[in-house]
Amino acid sequence: MQHYIRFADSLSAWFGKAFGWLIILMTFGMSYEVLVRYLFNRPTPWALDISFIMYGTLFMMGGAYTLSRGGHVRGDFLYRLWSDRTQAKVDLTLYVLFFFPGILALIFTGWKYASRSWGYAEVSVNSPAGIPIYQFKTVIVAAGLLLLIQGIAQVFRCIICIREGQWPPVASDVEETETLLMKKAAEVQSNDRA
Repeated sequence: MQHYIRFADSLSAWFGKAFGWLIILMTFGMSYEVLVRYLFNRPTPWALDISFIMYGTLFMMGGAYTLSRGGHVRGDFLYRLWSDRTQAKVDLTLYVLFFFPGILALIFTGWKYASRSWGYAEVSVNSPAGIPIYQFKTVIVAAGLLLLIQGIAQVFRCIICIREGQWPPVASDVEETETLLMKKAAEVQSNDRA
């Protein structure tokens, strides 16, 4: 189980970080649009659609990465008060009852939409430039598959926690500002005592 968790976490991290670079492309694209629109009065017909597609792709392909790091929104006002084993049992139940059915529906429905879209080379009806969107619909399936792989890893984490009584460590590469400030305040407080 540990090997699979490491594999899923590294796969999710690779895709999340790779697609994270879309934010740079979006910034350049929108900056270009603002420049030509307001300086030269020559707006582009494609900029808005491309920014929607890139943001949607970034959001969807980052889902498994966020799940692997425990970064999704959670109503933990009760959850954090429970023991690790109780948390793992609740998480496991919720993964089986809600997560996997939803992800499987996303994959199968996404496949249907993507294959139909590729079949007639679908373009955006809202775009004056006729931006192709069939490749974007393929992202739905890819994101669903990544979430499925990561979801299995999360189930393994739950099983390990139920057996051992504590959560296995989760890789982290980003820390919340609030956490950093609390650490710094605790550091200052301990220095003041000394």
